[in-house]
Amino acid sequence: MKAQAARVLLTGASGGIGQAAATALLQAGASVMLVGRSAARLTTQAHDLLNRLKLPPDRIASRDADLTQASGLAALGEAASQWGVNVLVHNAGLPSFGRLETLSAHDIQQVLNTNLLAPMLLTRALLPHLRRLPKAQVICVGSALGRIGLPGYSVYSASKFGLRGFAEALRRELGDTPIRVQYLGPRSTRTAFNTPDVEAYNQTTGATSDTPERVAAALLRMLEDEAAERFLGFPEKLAVRLNGLAPALLDGAFEKHRRSLPTATAVPSAPLTDDAPSRIKT
Repeated sequence: MKAQAARVLLTGASGGIGQAAATALLQAGASVMLVGRSAARLTTQAHDLLNRLKLPPDRIASRDADLTQASGLAALGEAASQWGVNVLVHNAGLPSFGRLETLSAHDIQQVLNTNLLAPMLLTRALLPHLRRLPKAQVICVGSALGRIGLPGYSVYSASKFGLRGFAEALRRELGDTPIRVQYLGPRSTRTAFNTPDVEAYNQTTGATSDTPERVAAALLRMLEDEAAERFLGFPEKLAVRLNGLAPALLDGAFEKHRRSLPTATAVPSAPLTDDAPSRIKT
């Protein structure tokens, strides 16, 4: 789909990749509905984009929503349908890093709810509307860690492996419709998503990171060329292919990553209904 024809619902619009993606999409001619948790932050972002890019007001809409709540998803789906969304970009996400025993039950549940369950339910809510359109797209912004499981990322990888599997299966399920389902897998990106522990891990293991603008450019390209799946960076692209062919053969290649993890300090066991404040940086 040409950007000029796109009316994009962009979740996680106020984050690092989200801000860059909103700018790139609007500059290319798309209209964008900014979605995030903070109404005040979205209003400021929309005002800044309108002024900076000198756009008419009807090119941008904003909607605050908690994607982990059924009521928030239902209201967002209704608003998106009325606005005429024809491209759904799942960009919202939570990070998770560390040895599994150091992660609380609450944090694990929040990551899976935000990164995997929310995109599935929002897509489901919008499918009746999208099916009525002559052309529509669903783009899942995942991660290279949705194809490569690294030490320290067991929960995050689980969420992104699941998101990639969802995109792949739904793409095939909707193969006889005008809806295209796509998966974009960035590598490490230089945003506030990364904690100091992650930065130290990346430096020790020699991981290369990209700017949010590079990811945004890849997203725009994916919108227009409708590629089913794309991963960013080298050697990540090669590792994705090798891991898909013979994952066990790569196990020994991540010894440095295992040694670079922070020392394990287990958190007390708690049920999944634990309501303690999340330690995950949003």
